[in-house]
Amino acid sequence: MHQSQKILIEICVIAQYKSLEIKHILSRFNPSSNLTMKNTLLFLSLTGFLISFSSCKKSEEKITPTNDPQIIDFGGLYSGWPEGFNTGSKTVYTSANVGFTTGSWNLNDAVIGTSTSDRKNGTQSVRIQNVGTLTMNFDVLNGASTVTIMHGKYGTDANSTWGLYYSTNSGTTWTQTGTTTTTSSTTLAQASFAVNLTGTIRFQVKKLSGGKVNIDDITINDNIPTTATPTRDDNMALGNPSAALANVGAPNNYLMVKTQYALAYNNSRGTPTWVSWHLSNAWKGAAARCDCFSGDNALPSTFFKAVTGNYTNSGFDRGHMCPSDDRDGSSTDNAATFLMTNIIPQAPKNNQITWVALENYSRTLATAGNELYIISGAYGMGGSGSLGGTTNTISGGSITVPSRVWKVLVVLPVGVDDINRVSSSTRIIAIDTPNTQTVTDQTWGFYRTSVDAIEAATGLDLLSNLPDALEASLEASVDNGPTP
Repeated sequence: MHQSQKILIEICVIAQYKSLEIKHILSRFNPSSNLTMKNTLLFLSLTGFLISFSSCKKSEEKITPTNDPQIIDFGGLYSGWPEGFNTGSKTVYTSANVGFTTGSWNLNDAVIGTSTSDRKNGTQSVRIQNVGTLTMNFDVLNGASTVTIMHGKYGTDANSTWGLYYSTNSGTTWTQTGTTTTTSSTTLAQASFAVNLTGTIRFQVKKLSGGKVNIDDITINDNIPTTATPTRDDNMALGNPSAALANVGAPNNYLMVKTQYALAYNNSRGTPTWVSWHLSNAWKGAAARCDCFSGDNALPSTFFKAVTGNYTNSGFDRGHMCPSDDRDGSSTDNAATFLMTNIIPQAPKNNQITWVALENYSRTLATAGNELYIISGAYGMGGSGSLGGTTNTISGGSITVPSRVWKVLVVLPVGVDDINRVSSSTRIIAIDTPNTQTVTDQTWGFYRTSVDAIEAATGLDLLSNLPDALEASLEASVDNGPTP
């Protein structure tokens, strides 16, 4: 039998968990394996739990293990969490395995809570009664430094207590970590635990006393020392979303590749269709913001070349796609972001509040040990700026005012071989905002959507360099991770 066929059989055995869907079995094999995995399903992927912890008080108990042969190797920070339990369904309290975004979990004397009495972020959380448990059916390889869990009191039930347990032998024995937690609030609160263990590990939430408790948004941080050094990587690593060409014969899909970012320029709109860039701390520095908006001399002479005066008194900001603060490693890098091919007419409140908040969050993620691949753009016609009403074009019709402004962020722990490290649990943040002054009625998290939805609106192919099955899985999801 061919080795890839054997692998497929093994994967199908794993997938026999009643609720675990094949799509949750995408991930990676051990890098030391010499098996060729092209066009073959990869192992189940998990992602990370964020976290900060308390003390380590231990009590052991022997139980019958729930052994899942999945062992997840992330090769770094467990990104893409928290696990919000927003997939899967379970309405009875008898023990059963349920497939979630991160993998298969066992719910014993527990259900998936969807009622108004269930405390939750998103649409669902886990509700545990009596001395029920919520248990991972899989190990993570790199241990855990910290774990955080959101918890709340179900309905009008009495206060309850519960503990976090870990197993380093695939569920044969369990040890409590940290102190017992009391749940007394009808709004979700965060409990933090300091684990600081290496090697394979899985976790279990065990209810100890009192009324029913809701558990949501579990996050884990691995325990590998951060040795990877941030680098400046390929700004178009995710692909060329519009198959743009550096050809004067393609004026409305003209590819421009700069050191700092890449873009597709649309001459009929006078703005970029999309701009793509990489963000890590390697791009960061102390260069001052130059505020040196200027026409882009790299445009062919036959193309419209916007200058800063085209935006004067228009009611719209000169809105950066690749932000100035993402490129302050040098004065040259910073000046490149002020070229007008990186600018769109953006409603001031969209640019200065909503957009800035997401930009600041992306840099916070980079500072926390991640690197990001970011693509942004705009589409449609007709925005509302500081002058009110709807404006379709400025500069005598040479520059189209978009009706929508979008952005997609792919978040990875700092490392190498980035595209091959993207997994089904990688965090993808996609937003699509109205280009209006009322956009600030909601925070940027409200405008989260799927990559599929942005592609349907724009006709672009945004993550085209990823394997097809992985691309389809990631593009269909909507981020429900934390927002500041």
